Amino acid sequence: MIKLKTEQEIALMKEGGKILSQTLSKIMQACVPGAHTEELDRIAREEMKKHGAEPSFLGYKIDKDDTAYPSAVCISINDEVVHAAATPDRVLKDGDLVSLDIGAWYQGMATDMAATVCVGNCSAEARALSQDTKQSLKEALKVVKENAWVHEIGAAIEDYLKPKKYGIVKDLVGHGVGHGIHEDPQIPNYHERRVAPIKLKAGMCIAIEPMITLGDWHVKHKEDGWTVATADGSLAAHWEVTIAVTKSGFELITPWPTED
Repeated sequence: MIKLKTEQEIALMKEGGKILSQTLSKIMQACVPGAHTEELDRIAREEMKKHGAEPSFLGYKIDKDDTAYPSAVCISINDEVVHAAATPDRVLKDGDLVSLDIGAWYQGMATDMAATVCVGNCSAEARALSQDTKQSLKEALKVVKENAWVHEIGAAIEDYLKPKKYGIVKDLVGHGVGHGIHEDPQIPNYHERRVAPIKLKAGMCIAIEPMITLGDWHVKHKEDGWTVATADGSLAAHWEVTIAVTKSGFELITPWPTED
């Protein structure tokens, strides 16, 4: 069931989204050669706590019998698409492409966002992958308004990226957010023709998050049970914002992070 949000709930989400964006910006700036992923995670926890928010990913379980997710931030490196946890022995290297996925609870409402960072001297193709993934998200936002269709979001992403020959991950999609970390509807990053059409309504809050690769779109799970990586070992990038649908467009719930 799709849950529309009230003006008061959206206002709370915008407060939480500002905290989340500030937190993500700090982590991005700390992504330098030699940085430990555990330290990046510590920065995120402290920043959220300072502003009255709580990490929504920390302790997250898909099913009640699952192992709880151990980090506040998903820190996915190079061929990893999403969900890699922070660990004490993992260090960022010059040239790494790092995707940071982060969520928070604030006053009972959830927000979600992600960004990809080039660490030090990244290759030109890695930088282009991140920039094009971010731009595909901006293209998707252009179609958002009341009475537009969910599938138009994925079509906009696909139309922008297809000529560039990137892989668009199909096993992972965007989603509704607010009362829960993941809500209906699902938001594919490509034109999915096999699902019933869904119209956007004012008050819907959704996280749009293209996950794009330099190679094939297929993915695999690593042995830790959480990390999703490209099946062919190609680089991956991930950008995400949370928005509220309005009659004429959208409100940005999670401001774009400051990258420098």
